[in-house]
Amino acid sequence: MSKSASEFQEKAMALLYRGKEIFKPLNTGWIDDHVACVREFVANIFFYTKNGITIMIDAGYNYDRLEEKMSWLGIDPAAVRHILITHQDTDHVGAVEADSPGLFRDATLYIGEEENRYLTGAKRRRVYYGFYKLPQVHIENSKVLLRDAQVFSIGDIQIECFLVPGHTWGHMVYLVDGAYLFTGDTLWFGPDGGRSFINVLAEDNKLAFRSLAALEERLRSRNLRPKIITGHTGRTDDLDFAFAHRDKECNAWLRQKPHDPSAPYDAYDESDDTEEKARNNQRQKQSGR
Repeated sequence: MSKSASEFQEKAMALLYRGKEIFKPLNTGWIDDHVACVREFVANIFFYTKNGITIMIDAGYNYDRLEEKMSWLGIDPAAVRHILITHQDTDHVGAVEADSPGLFRDATLYIGEEENRYLTGAKRRRVYYGFYKLPQVHIENSKVLLRDAQVFSIGDIQIECFLVPGHTWGHMVYLVDGAYLFTGDTLWFGPDGGRSFINVLAEDNKLAFRSLAALEERLRSRNLRPKIITGHTGRTDDLDFAFAHRDKECNAWLRQKPHDPSAPYDAYDESDDTEEKARNNQRQKQSGR
């Protein structure tokens, strides 16, 4: 599925979303000393490194340039042995699907036990208000199934799981070392703050609103202020901004309002994502600028 689905999104979805200011991915580079990202069309995948261990958050598309762009960051795919999966959509699991090149065939996947029901065929992923059923995803990697509120460690890296159903029935977000919250397709950031992710891709938009409210409450009740990092629209350190419109969704049918002058007209155009920029970014981080 992943190769044909990735090719479909690159072509058909580029036309569907062009000019609507829905996607604003980060270019490939280091965010800080621990977190790096690779851009794959409109999607970002992330790498978290600490004390010699690198974990990957989501596995992106079945993307021909992944190994190349990882080399810009100095990350060897063979060194990635642990991958946190937020949900099973092809732009988040493509690099570990059965028809992928197998860069991460030896990595262990961590995925919510409810989300895993898509992978076993017990559930089928539906979009466009339930009218369209996506093909089943097939993955051969070993898996660790996770529960809501579960806390576990990979080396010295602590990971806490929050179940946030709505976009998919078993969508997980991951709080890493209490400082970074990787949200997958739970949050969408516009110029005036965060909303629930794209309406036509949700299993249940109203459930997604409730999940966002619960996630915000969990963070605020514990006085957590992590860096919030999304799969498609960048990041923020501002909790108020992130949850500003938690009871509204990104509308796939219309150009977004208010207008976001920083959003690309065609986010599938990767010409701005270059090795030179990625390496300059890394040098600046290393020099402390």
